[in-house]
Amino acid sequence: MAWDTARTRQDLLNAAIDEFAEYGFDGARIERVATRAGVNKERIYQYFGNKQKLFGHVLEAELERIATAIPLTADQAADLGEYAGKLYDYHRSHPQFIRLLHWEGLQDRGGPALREAERTATYGARVAALAEAQSNGTLDPSLEPAELFYAVLALGAWWFSVPQAVRMIFGGAPGPEGERAAMVRLVRRLAGQ
Repeated sequence: MAWDTARTRQDLLNAAIDEFAEYGFDGARIERVATRAGVNKERIYQYFGNKQKLFGHVLEAELERIATAIPLTADQAADLGEYAGKLYDYHRSHPQFIRLLHWEGLQDRGGPALREAERTATYGARVAALAEAQSNGTLDPSLEPAELFYAVLALGAWWFSVPQAVRMIFGGAPGPEGERAAMVRLVRRLAGQ
């Protein structure tokens, strides 16, 4: 039977996503990634190179996944609260993504981030979509579109980044439906919808 290279590569990538999300770059271990994937660790080096390159592949895969799953156009910005709700839903079903971004941020030494130019362009397209929605009259034009987009991203991540603060602010855990509803209402108010 022939070796399924594509499947093995994907199994390793999935295992690495979980490993890096749980332990960060410094705490992640190549041996655990291989064990999680049920593959010899030499395959990791063969397919991805070293640990740094594997982390880069993990971030690239997760960034591509969220960019594809939750696009933002001017038409979609017509209900920015629902976009925020989709962002919340994504983070709830893919908790590794926020953790990976936090680990990346903790390692930030002031140099460029992985694929920074491409990521900047992606963010810029979303900011431009908000600006277009503002010019169409579907969003409040009094807010800077970049600030509004940042607020939506921050609100979408806060529930998962600091759940203890959510409990303290809301007097207990409002649960996924309550959290999502609160965020959607807040974003709609911010956006003047």
